[in-house]
Amino acid sequence: MRVWPGTSVPLGATFDGVGTNIAVFSEIADAVEVCIFGDDGEEQRVTLPERSGSVWHGYLPDVGAGSRYGIRVHGPWNPTEGHRCNPNKLLLDPYARAIVGDITWGPEVFGHEWDDPNRRSETDSAAHMPRGIVMNPFFDWGSDQSLRRPWADTVIYEAHVKGATQRHPGVDEELRGTYAGIAHPAFVDHLVSLGITTLELLPVHEFVHDAHLIERGLRNYWGYNSIGFFAPHQDYSHRHMQGLGTIGQQVQDFKQMVKTMHEAGIEVILDVVYNHTAEGNHLGPTLSMKGIDNAAYYRLMGDDPQYYMDYTGTGNTLNMRNPYVLQLVMDSLRYWATEMHVDGFRFDLAAALARSLHEVDRLSAFFDLVQQDPVISRLKLIAEPWDIGEGGYQVGNFPPQWAEWNGRYRDSIREHWAGGPVRIGEYAYRVTGSSDLYEAAGRAPHASINFITAHDGFTLRDLVTYHEKQNLANGEDNRDGESHNRGWNCGAEGPTDDPAVNELRSRQQRNMLTTLVLSQGVPMILGGDEIGRTQQGNNNAYCQDNEISWFDWDHVDAELLAFTRGLIALRAAHPTFHRRQFFQGRSVHGAETDLAWFDAQGQELGDDDWDQTQLQVLTVFLGGHAIEMGQRGEEITDDDVLWFVNPEHDPVEFLVPERYRDRTWVVEIDTASDIASPTEPAPIDTQAPLVLLAHSQIVLRQAG
Repeated sequence: MRVWPGTSVPLGATFDGVGTNIAVFSEIADAVEVCIFGDDGEEQRVTLPERSGSVWHGYLPDVGAGSRYGIRVHGPWNPTEGHRCNPNKLLLDPYARAIVGDITWGPEVFGHEWDDPNRRSETDSAAHMPRGIVMNPFFDWGSDQSLRRPWADTVIYEAHVKGATQRHPGVDEELRGTYAGIAHPAFVDHLVSLGITTLELLPVHEFVHDAHLIERGLRNYWGYNSIGFFAPHQDYSHRHMQGLGTIGQQVQDFKQMVKTMHEAGIEVILDVVYNHTAEGNHLGPTLSMKGIDNAAYYRLMGDDPQYYMDYTGTGNTLNMRNPYVLQLVMDSLRYWATEMHVDGFRFDLAAALARSLHEVDRLSAFFDLVQQDPVISRLKLIAEPWDIGEGGYQVGNFPPQWAEWNGRYRDSIREHWAGGPVRIGEYAYRVTGSSDLYEAAGRAPHASINFITAHDGFTLRDLVTYHEKQNLANGEDNRDGESHNRGWNCGAEGPTDDPAVNELRSRQQRNMLTTLVLSQGVPMILGGDEIGRTQQGNNNAYCQDNEISWFDWDHVDAELLAFTRGLIALRAAHPTFHRRQFFQGRSVHGAETDLAWFDAQGQELGDDDWDQTQLQVLTVFLGGHAIEMGQRGEEITDDDVLWFVNPEHDPVEFLVPERYRDRTWVVEIDTASDIASPTEPAPIDTQAPLVLLAHSQIVLRQAG
């Protein structure tokens, strides 16, 4: 096979319409071979002829789009020094745009001998490894581009590509559980009717199913086990799985999904895992980076580099101090933004990306690169602001252009509705955008991604149904998953026929959805919560690629779905609920105060009340005449709102604060009912007590 010098940029396999340039980074290699595989599996090896600095490269004029390839790296094998090169192991190119085939688990895919982690394996792994695909990037995007919806108008829906449609009767059977299933009108129309602006997908980078899960008949369902930062997961492509179309069809299917979502006005955000890979620790397999340049790609123990620093709980942590590793991550982000047209990213365990040495550093090189990047800096960037290392909980500490999953919001709202001891000041901060976490750094309420449930933990229905996790199906003796869930089963553990318990559970779901959607900040709804999805009490369903995790579209809670639609519509119609700036708590521009807090008797709270944990019944006034200036300089005003909250076990009589009694107020939400934002909202008698049933909320809007 012919090979010419080629170029050192770009990294990876780049098809130019005639042949393919291949460039691989390795500081430690003595030689790098490219392995081209025919349809019959026959392997041809070509040594890359040139080295520019630490990049090995060559141009293969006889290799076109659709070709299957891997690499082999010749270099030192010395695990005690952190070096694990082994040319007997076929490796995936970290820049592969598509990957085909699965790992066949066995001793062949490990760089070391099965019984001696320091002795190099001489067994070839090619027959047990997937291959990269040389891709032709052409796709007819038409006029498609990133939607750039304003943060303040954003409503996020977190979903899994497979689980969202695998059981959807309105989706063609062969499309269920795939990119095409997500793009199907039945699912798109559901999101549109719900009022969703932004779809956040669990990991779609090519990932690995761990050997220990496969042995137990399970799979790495969530996908937090990446092995290809540029490759869309092949199993989510219906044409790939059915052998239709061309090799690498998953790339085209992913692009079509994004294009379809954009046509419906919905953004696509990817949950990305750049903190670790599927290669595990010193006993893990050699699949890609470990065999290319282990010491460059991974954080190793300084005093004993045969071992890995693990801030992720997966065995390894990517080395974000190395410029080529930083380049890999940034190149991947740009690729998904420019070639795949995604609108933003949610970074798994983002604190691990900011560890320059050991401590989390908000000024680390990664954040510097994101800040100055003309493409990535303009997208929606969301951090999961923690990892498992010491000092890893960093809620409120990310740079100004970032939003964050607000774990304090989740914990406070759960405790509040479960009857826990939540300080009134804590609750007030959370529902008004968490200014205590974000305002001092010049950040806005949208820095807070508010959520009560997410993929990791109970669903909303399970949060009000179970006190104890039910994770035995995971095969870990129920030891896995969070034990302190801050939930309440409403008086019975698990499913029950008791109508009073079931009614209370429905009310509690409405309560938490109301709080979530109407709080300042960006609401994130866990996909399926709006239809009453259950995981049968499993709060760590990462390995459950089955009915435990898949949405059950045959048993939709129609009343809850209608209520959620009404809630989101109310939020969208009233800028009072999604302000671009924090409340001032005082008169603004000559208007009355924009925020005031009262007890059930209509008395305004004083300075001594904010630290109380016993006082939970509250009235909140949201002033609509003191909001902000619009993008074109227009003054934004809205109706005033009174929000009554009773998380107690008994009914409570509320008095409308005296200063607001001479106005006409209508009921928009009563969580004791299953109707939100009614077509003809009913006015109330402001002179009479307003009775809130136990565990309920009422939202009033000033008519006119």
